[in-house]
Amino acid sequence: MKYRNTLSNKITKHCEVIKRIQNQSKNIEKIIEIIFKKLQSGGKLLLCGNGGSAADAQHLAAEFLIRLRPKINRAPIPAMTLSMDTSTLTACGNDYKFADIFSRPFEAMSNKNDLLLVISTSGNSLNIINVLSKAKKKKITTLGFLGNKGGKAKNLCDYRVVVDSSNTAIVQEAHIFIGHYIFENVENLYLKKK
Repeated sequence: MKYRNTLSNKITKHCEVIKRIQNQSKNIEKIIEIIFKKLQSGGKLLLCGNGGSAADAQHLAAEFLIRLRPKINRAPIPAMTLSMDTSTLTACGNDYKFADIFSRPFEAMSNKNDLLLVISTSGNSLNIINVLSKAKKKKITTLGFLGNKGGKAKNLCDYRVVVDSSNTAIVQEAHIFIGHYIFENVENLYLKKK
């Protein structure tokens, strides 16, 4: 059977996108420092995204809460997703609007030393824009893992990594790659403090 996209082509495209992330290495280093400093000052990391990006937010929160690497045992690092559960999501969608599903829990759970990390392949979802706007009002530092050109969220994030691709699957794969890299380095800083 012949496939339109060969595995080799797919790997090549993926690697090209990942390599372009190197151009943002200084910004990524700054994000690592900011996350570590905020967590050290008693803050927590609040994450959100839609669809596959919601799953990525949960995945990355679990890496902090439980552990990232199987042979490294350390205290849990405070992180949580804003797409907390189906009851909260559906109540907000029904009683208010879907555009508020992140901003309502963010308003309730966030404190001044916290960080908000939004994950979005387009950067244009209204619920992402709303929670970023809420964070600005509360003077809470915002981070973004974005795709394509970053969308409207790009200018609302204090710090961002924009994956230069319009292919949703490749953007999401790159977001997990970036998340693992950043979280591993934050974890390394935690281990050095001991």
